[in-house]
Amino acid sequence: MAGLLGFTGLRSANRHERAGFALYGAAVAAAREIYLYESLGVPDTLDGRFDLVSLYAFLVIHRLRELPETGAALAQAVFDAMFSDMDMNLRELGVGDLSVGKRVRAMWEAFHGRANAYTAAMQSADHTALEAALARNVWRGAPPPGGAPEALGRLMLAQAAYLAKQVPAALVSGEARFLPAAEAVR
Repeated sequence: MAGLLGFTGLRSANRHERAGFALYGAAVAAAREIYLYESLGVPDTLDGRFDLVSLYAFLVIHRLRELPETGAALAQAVFDAMFSDMDMNLRELGVGDLSVGKRVRAMWEAFHGRANAYTAAMQSADHTALEAALARNVWRGAPPPGGAPEALGRLMLAQAAYLAKQVPAALVSGEARFLPAAEAVR
């Protein structure tokens, strides 16, 4: 009966929405790991946090796009969850209603730029390009001494490989796991 009334798509969209928010939540939790800020020198600022959330959300979206059937829709649900959260956070920070849309759009464009750079580097296995993109985005071109972009590049590749091994059914249900950052950097 639900299919006859056109509710099947709505039910599917809600399933993807819930899973998208859960996957995004897993990405945010991983991006908050203190090791990233203390040991890798990622700036503990709004921009630094945005970059790490973007990095982990990118990894989830990148993995989901490999899934047949529901992968693209679920990847879109993660993206939607991320920018819904960004909108809400800006409002909680007191950004005026007239400015929120412009700020979210700028964040959306920043995310897409980063995702394109990370995708190109990962697909071509160009570690130098990945490290350069991370240095440019995460540290605004001035990373701390000690090889932080290289370490973060290793972390990204390790996390991508770890996500690739996860069962598609778990991802579709909204469950993603990440390695502890200190382990992923090795």
